[in-house]
Amino acid sequence: MERLFTGRPVRTDGKLTKQNLWREAGVSRATMNRATAVLADWNMHVNQSTANRHDQSQTAEIARLRRQVTDNRHERQRLQDEADAAATVIAALLAENNALREQALARSAVVIPLDRPHAP
Repeated sequence: MERLFTGRPVRTDGKLTKQNLWREAGVSRATMNRATAVLADWNMHVNQSTANRHDQSQTAEIARLRRQVTDNRHERQRLQDEADAAATVIAALLAENNALREQALARSAVVIPLDRPHAP
């Protein structure tokens, strides 16, 4: 336990986990589980360790960032939906504008004489 807390592990990667505790101690998991006093001491030290506080802070930051990513995805989808709707409206207006221009050009092709014969 001391090697893990001082950052000098011999048999593990040094993370403060119970799996590393029994491996570092060179005992089986069952033996570790029967050593309730050791586990209580371990839990007390881990809960008070700066590494645990750092892990908790990182876990909270990861959760916050995941929520932010989810919110950003929803916002991006909302904006994409708005852009798609705007593109649909623009396409409809373009088609209507082209139809009106064609209609205006067809009317201007008709020649109407300005001088009308006067009726007696």
